[in-house]
Amino acid sequence: MTEGGKSARSDLWGGAGWAGFGLLIVGESWRMERFESMGAELYTMPGFVPGMLGGVVALLGVVLMLRGWRRAAAGHDGHATEPPINRRIGIMLLLTLVYAGLLIGRAPFWLMTALFVTAFVWLFSPEDAARGRRLVVSVAAGVLTSAVVTLVFQYVFLVRLP
Repeated sequence: MTEGGKSARSDLWGGAGWAGFGLLIVGESWRMERFESMGAELYTMPGFVPGMLGGVVALLGVVLMLRGWRRAAAGHDGHATEPPINRRIGIMLLLTLVYAGLLIGRAPFWLMTALFVTAFVWLFSPEDAARGRRLVVSVAAGVLTSAVVTLVFQYVFLVRLP
């Protein structure tokens, strides 16, 4: 076991996962319509920002992999004591996949976003906080996030949400 309970093996696997995910984003961004026939420039193309973010995610994944590789080479593996995916990461992945894969497009965006953010904040808030306060903060974060995202996308970016 090394600093903070992290193992070199989990850094290698996690970094590979993030690098792959980032590359997938870059690839899908590249496939998006570029609107060149309408005179769009590089910075106004819809895939530009997601592609840049995907590149950053891929780069940080590679950095994490290199960190794990260095720690493994130094003999700080600790793989027998820590599973590759811990409980919190599993919950986060499940919650995100349910939100993005199952709920978006099947129910009002504003409602699903409010429920997702509320659940996320509730599940990942410090458990030592008072339950009532935790509930109020979680619901407030969900409602405010949903309202801001919905309003900004519909009235600033002029994007119709599902």
